[in-house]
Amino acid sequence: MIAVMTAGMMFGQNKKANNIDDSKIGLQGYSPVSYLDFGLAQRGSKQYKVVHKDIAYYFTSNKQKAQFEKNPEKYLPQFGGFCAFGVYAGAKFRVDPNKFVVSNGKYYLFLNDVEVDAKQLWIAEKESKLLATANKNWRTLKTKP
Repeated sequence: MIAVMTAGMMFGQNKKANNIDDSKIGLQGYSPVSYLDFGLAQRGSKQYKVVHKDIAYYFTSNKQKAQFEKNPEKYLPQFGGFCAFGVYAGAKFRVDPNKFVVSNGKYYLFLNDVEVDAKQLWIAEKESKLLATANKNWRTLKTKP
């Protein structure tokens, strides 16, 4: 009973701090190694899956899978995979996995809808200013549903 409650609480916390649904698949199945090492949005395969902190990440090859396993924290998306511009603005939004920016050894994902191209808004501003506010906001947002 306690194990079930602990697992439920942990998943609840994961959903707050990570942009995942009930499938517990990170990055909507896109490879975190592809984003960071190649600057590409590539859908991974469940054949090359790693579960890290109760979230499944998919990769395009065994080589990518091994890269992630060596240093998973390096490859995790910023702000739990929520829209970086949204976090800057004080909200958590789902993202379009094809909208991202790689900068200074990290990658940031963005919302894209008909009215707002958050990636372009991010690029148009001074990143250091945006990051200072986003990092401050993330400290409280990561604990909220």
